[in-house]
Amino acid sequence: MNLTKVVAINGSPKMEKGNTAKILAPFLDGMEKGGATVELFYARRLNVKPCDGELYCWNKKPGECYIDDSMQSLYPKLREADILVLATPVYIPLPGEMQNLLNRLVPLMYPVLKRQNGRTRARFRADVKIRKIVLVSSSGWWEMGNFGTVLRTVKELAKDCNVEFAGAILRPHARFMDENKEKAEKIFEATRQVGYQLANEGRMPRDLLKIISQPLISEEKWWSQWLHSSRS
Repeated sequence: MNLTKVVAINGSPKMEKGNTAKILAPFLDGMEKGGATVELFYARRLNVKPCDGELYCWNKKPGECYIDDSMQSLYPKLREADILVLATPVYIPLPGEMQNLLNRLVPLMYPVLKRQNGRTRARFRADVKIRKIVLVSSSGWWEMGNFGTVLRTVKELAKDCNVEFAGAILRPHARFMDENKEKAEKIFEATRQVGYQLANEGRMPRDLLKIISQPLISEEKWWSQWLHSSRS
């Protein structure tokens, strides 16, 4: 029996101490309980230089990047993964280290472009086993709409690589998890179940995703606390 291999990248500058890690940890725990093998990397701990746009990996030596940094050890792990989990807080739209890492995925793609539904698309190379991409994201703002740009970015990446976007675990006003322990435990348990079902059944149930994203406080209370903290 072949175990599902998962590579997770946490792009939060706060790494294991951030709100993104709080929601990512039970998700990966659930995947492991579901029989998957998981490797977790922190973008900030990796030395990933920006892509210089030379397209050496497409035009001169397809599939190879000449930049000598942490990506050289990460590429083989990505090629062997079945599921890629991208975890990030909402910036504008992504933390710099995470954006550098995503840009450096180009060597994993064929230098063959196709027009699909009005968009130019590529696809992963034959030696890349990734078939699903998942987003795990946290935000400080109250509303779900704040995830829009990050969500579109990861969905577009999946389309550009011609793989399935398996779904998104989204946690708005994430810092309030520390102030509402009862709801937080339900959220973590739902997140764990989502990971388990993704590893076992290849899907992320919508009802569980709604539990994870449920409001922890009212929008009015969020604004009241935000205005208070900004004035102090």
